[in-house]
Amino acid sequence: MAMAGSAVGLGNIWRFPFVVGQYGGAAFILVYIISTVLLSLPVFMSEAIIGRRSRSNTFGAMEALAPGSKWKWLGLITVISPIILLSYYSVVGGWSVEYLFKSLAFDFTGVPSEEVSGVFSKFISSTWAPVVMHTIFLLMVAVIILAGVKKGIERFSKITMPILFFLIVAIMIYSISLPGSREGVNYLIKPDWSKLSIEAVAAAIGQSFYSLSLGVGSILTYASYVRKDENLIASSAGTAVSDLLFALLAGFAIMPAVFAAGIQPGAGPGLVFETLPFIFNKMGGSVPFLSAIIAIIFFLSILVAALTSAISMMEVGVAYLCEEKKMSRKASTAVVFAVIWALGVLCSLSFGVLSGVKILDCSIFEFFDKLCSNFLMVLGGLMFTIFVGWRLTKEDVRDELTSGGRYFNRFFPVLWFLIRYIAPIAVIVIFVTNLII
Repeated sequence: MAMAGSAVGLGNIWRFPFVVGQYGGAAFILVYIISTVLLSLPVFMSEAIIGRRSRSNTFGAMEALAPGSKWKWLGLITVISPIILLSYYSVVGGWSVEYLFKSLAFDFTGVPSEEVSGVFSKFISSTWAPVVMHTIFLLMVAVIILAGVKKGIERFSKITMPILFFLIVAIMIYSISLPGSREGVNYLIKPDWSKLSIEAVAAAIGQSFYSLSLGVGSILTYASYVRKDENLIASSAGTAVSDLLFALLAGFAIMPAVFAAGIQPGAGPGLVFETLPFIFNKMGGSVPFLSAIIAIIFFLSILVAALTSAISMMEVGVAYLCEEKKMSRKASTAVVFAVIWALGVLCSLSFGVLSGVKILDCSIFEFFDKLCSNFLMVLGGLMFTIFVGWRLTKEDVRDELTSGGRYFNRFFPVLWFLIRYIAPIAVIVIFVTNLII
């Protein structure tokens, strides 16, 4: 459940709908599903194999399984990657905190639907409010991390994941029932192949990596805590299926409402925060109090989704400092928190006072997003599959993946072929494509 919590997060509820909107709907979704099954799942398994086999953090894992080799540098990269990722992810987490507070204060109640989207633009372009919310969100993550793996991360995920599922289903059912939503449903189920460019395919695979938290050591770190008798294939497949399901549910919860509200599907990162208040206003109808309650429930669910993924990212750096530098869990958490917070402030201000600062024609926030989803996560996933497919022995991989032949032993040859050949070649193609486009 904790692994599923790491995968299911803002990548599903926040990022997936607006990326689908930017790259054409149903055709993008089909590529996304195929890439998750044939590419991302083998990468996920590779990362999990390294974690459970080594019983260590990302840096220590490479030292344990390939002592004295240069593979340790991959471990170091995957300590840095989730810190960069969480720096802008926590900014979006702060947005969810702000909107939860607004919902609790009934700020959306009685506000004309056409004015709702302006609330978001005004908020993110201000200086202090987004930074404060970013700080609050990171503090919540740090508190869960300090509680430890069993009492903090695992307990939080087991309670919140089922709640999140029922909340997103309820929103989806209502979104589809809105007047004008049919066009949004068609957008998600009727492929327009003319919109499927090479860039869209690369984005679909990048989204699959992003959504499953691949290539940044989160899954490796969590897998290092998994018992030897656990069914690793079932856990991996269950996580991938949960991730796909949540992404599709989020798409059907958001996109029909986007069309019902008359908002452009390619509106970008603010899509969810501009669309959802519109839905809640409609849901309230003549009973404004009802819309306020629904808004509270949904933005609480977005916050929960953000937290389950964020704790897995912060845990990577904390585990590294605890195990390799022998720092206490409290000190490790404080150091990682400080670095992420500082980078996050820059990302937050890139919508306001630092909006003129560009890195390769991107804002600071956009640059960090593209750096992680298109390069660092893909590079990490490539290295993990190469390490498992070509550095570890076949028997070691079989022993780990099937728990000593206890589970799915007959399927091992297929999985081995995907990990050793298909996944690395596909990831190389995507990595090169991201460099070119």
